[in-house]
Amino acid sequence: MRTPPILDKEVRRKRLRFLGESFAGCWIVLLLGFSGYVLHFNSAPVGFLFLLIVVAEAILCGFWQATIVSVTAAACLDFFFYPPMLTLNIGDPQDWVALGAFELSALVVSRVSSREQRSSREATTQRTAMEQLYELSRSTLLINMHQAPGPQLAQLIQRIFLVESVAIFDANSGKSDAAGEWGEDERDLAKECYFLHADDEDPLTRTSMRVLRAGQSSVGAIAIRGSLSSLVIDALASLAAITLDRCVSFEKESQIEAAHQSERLRAAVLDSLAHAVKTPLTAIQTATSGLREVGPLNDSQAQLVSLVEDESNQLSQLCTRLLQTAKLEADELSLHRDEIAVTDLVSRVLREQSGRMGSHPVEVTLPDSSLTVRGDSELLSMALVQFLDNAAKYSFAGEKVKVAAWESHSEVMISVHNFGPPIPIADRERIFQRFYRSEGSKGMAGGTGIGLSTVKMAAEAHRGHAWVISDADQGTTFFLSLPQVGRRSD
Repeated sequence: MRTPPILDKEVRRKRLRFLGESFAGCWIVLLLGFSGYVLHFNSAPVGFLFLLIVVAEAILCGFWQATIVSVTAAACLDFFFYPPMLTLNIGDPQDWVALGAFELSALVVSRVSSREQRSSREATTQRTAMEQLYELSRSTLLINMHQAPGPQLAQLIQRIFLVESVAIFDANSGKSDAAGEWGEDERDLAKECYFLHADDEDPLTRTSMRVLRAGQSSVGAIAIRGSLSSLVIDALASLAAITLDRCVSFEKESQIEAAHQSERLRAAVLDSLAHAVKTPLTAIQTATSGLREVGPLNDSQAQLVSLVEDESNQLSQLCTRLLQTAKLEADELSLHRDEIAVTDLVSRVLREQSGRMGSHPVEVTLPDSSLTVRGDSELLSMALVQFLDNAAKYSFAGEKVKVAAWESHSEVMISVHNFGPPIPIADRERIFQRFYRSEGSKGMAGGTGIGLSTVKMAAEAHRGHAWVISDADQGTTFFLSLPQVGRRSD
């Protein structure tokens, strides 16, 4: 296989450097040897000078260059200073002793020097890596959180660590971003690393791949091409994972805050609307009551007046629910903490709803008449009215509505059961959100989606819970749990 031109050039450069360093050392030895011979020095000071040159060569250049200089120094001593003068006698024991001393010195000094240089390089590399990691951590705190983090992070890593290429896969957005040059078959290295969920190294291309882990979950992956140590790459991957995770948290917080602001604005609008409707509504109710006092009404007129009264009462209830919902969300409603007998609460609500249950008979099961809760009678009545209203709206014609209350551990459970279309599992939590209505129930009866959200907030205001279970065979049951505070003596 032919050597690549770049590698061939590097080999030639190293060879030339080796020859140049060896020649320089040998030239100095020859110059000192000739000068000592001309000045009639004996072999001792010249040998000491040769030893210093060998040691310097070993420190500055390396063992093999020092070896060549050692051989040259031993030959100079023999040629210029050992009799017969100006004759090279390789068999002289003095030559071998000098050569051995020079070689031993070169070996020891070159090893010590190499170890110290390696330690110095490692320390410099570690210090540089720490400075780069610190700069990256500081820079990631300043990235624009309103833009995609992948491109910003890839560019920061390439600029700070001076690597050839960086690719980042962000699992939150599902996008891969890159900085530097990547081949067509390398664009998805980070994405593949994420889905394989395994770190990898490619020494041939000097490419390292790491899964970005934040805690127990993976938030993406990174691929880096460059000369970085594994420890630096691991630390860099940890910083990248923290940055991506922080961006995801910021995005979620922004969405939640936007939703809260939207909800607050909507609640404020509905609150203002409810207050604005209350005044003309009161006037309508007063006018309809006055119509009956004007004089006798025929059947058509009486029906119209009754219709206006019924619709205005429903509208009044809707306004009341809107106002109570707004107050509950704003924590502005002061609850009356009265002891309420559950039997009295159920009886009163059933009396109020008796004309609104239509063709649905009501069955009440209250095995324990001493059950008592502490709370706001108006809010709890409103919650139970809403359950009964839902049961009447969404029951099949003529089906019975069952109301029950019982003790469960330290709670009082109140349930309203009806038989009608089942509520899908996906909607059983969402129907307690304001303005949400299940797709299957929209065609059966009119509604605003406010009532059940008010029930949930009223239950939570009393430190209770509201939920529903639904089945096509068993029907639908709404539950309200409230803390029990004591028993009423009969």
